[in-house]
Amino acid sequence: MILVTGAAGFIGAAVCERLLGRGEAVIGLDNLNPYYDPALKRARLARLEAMAPQGRFTFVPLDVADGDGVAALVAAHRPDRVIHLAAQAGVRYSIENPGVYIQSNLVGFGAVLEACRHQHVTHLVYASSSSVYGGNRQLPFSEQQPVNHPVSLYAATKKANELMAHTYSHLYGLPATGLRFFTVYGPWGRPDMAPMLFARAILAGEPIKVFNQGRMQRDFTYIDDIAEGVIRCLDKPATADPSFDPLHPDPATAAVPHRLFNIGNSQPIPLLRFIEVLEGALGREAIRDLQPMQPGDVPATAADTSALEAWVGFRPTTPIELGVTRFASWYRDYHGC
Repeated sequence: MILVTGAAGFIGAAVCERLLGRGEAVIGLDNLNPYYDPALKRARLARLEAMAPQGRFTFVPLDVADGDGVAALVAAHRPDRVIHLAAQAGVRYSIENPGVYIQSNLVGFGAVLEACRHQHVTHLVYASSSSVYGGNRQLPFSEQQPVNHPVSLYAATKKANELMAHTYSHLYGLPATGLRFFTVYGPWGRPDMAPMLFARAILAGEPIKVFNQGRMQRDFTYIDDIAEGVIRCLDKPATADPSFDPLHPDPATAAVPHRLFNIGNSQPIPLLRFIEVLEGALGREAIRDLQPMQPGDVPATAADTSALEAWVGFRPTTPIELGVTRFASWYRDYHGC
């Protein structure tokens, strides 16, 4: 049995769908918070419940920061593996609402780690983020690079998660794998992210905000590739690196069962190119409102996924032309437009 936190979220629902599709029993945890419309989260859950035979998918409405509740849930169901995707998302939102990030991303992750420790979970896979690279401008981003200059509280909480997981691997032998996701997009995506914001505005004939005057690049990664990477890593528990040298420590590995991997498309796309592809898929032109760089943002991201490919034999490959077409088709169907 596998516990997936954040099961009603964008990535969480996609991962649950993959797990159910291969016959796993899944417990999904989510607090359905109103950061964005909970109706979309409930629609994702309805799809999961419809595809799962009786008893194969159990949804539990619970806040991951409720330590006693998480401990009781894990003790009752005794999952052998945990995929932790619950978090307060959004870089810009963290500037205005730091407290919710501390509560969900730090207190909540601590609750998950404690539950995994006490129930002897065999592998914890958890979501980190490409945002941990922060002020680094050396592209592509590699797990071997230091991540000591976060530019948002969201990024700082994700780096903290990596350190917390490493500590539990060191102290308690908990195998843990952290995955740094790069700009995830696709059907059933988050309404606060650029693809959804752009699609809504383009179809409504409203301007889209294009930050940094459009001089942005992102390693857009299709949701199916993200879900596949999560599952592949789940199936190969983290192990200690026998070649780890404490005199010359490699940030990507450890002398304990903790690993870190980028999951990105390794093909950074100019934001203006992404908009062009979306315009073509929707059959409408965008009205561009060029804006300055926003606090907490970075001009470019790009993933080095060689470590992921070496570990599990997989790297994301879906081109934006295909991914955006699928996203646009879903968007029109879901919203009836």
